[in-house]
Amino acid sequence: MASFYVNENFPLPVVKYLRTLGHDVLTSLEAGNASQRIPDEEVLAFSIAQNRILLTLNRRDFIKLHKDNPVHAGIIICTENPNFESLASSIHQEIIAKRGLLENQLIRVYRSL
Repeated sequence: MASFYVNENFPLPVVKYLRTLGHDVLTSLEAGNASQRIPDEEVLAFSIAQNRILLTLNRRDFIKLHKDNPVHAGIIICTENPNFESLASSIHQEIIAKRGLLENQLIRVYRSL
């Protein structure tokens, strides 16, 4: 499955669900990058260095970063969804639909209505 790096604002329950689906998920806390006010550019640089898909709720800033730096392992931006299992499932389905071809891609995952 996919290898992700999630920034601080991403819900931990979604991380847990993604792990049960077989994904390798590294959180900013686990990486030693939590509570440091690391700029978004450095968050993306870290995910690139780790060859991990960046997973975030910070849509506006990472859309701009993707335009400025389109070479990365992939960026998945999500809308907030209080149904954590549903959000994890939607992310998982995007990974399957893209057949793992996420490099340099910006993927949008929207909350199901």
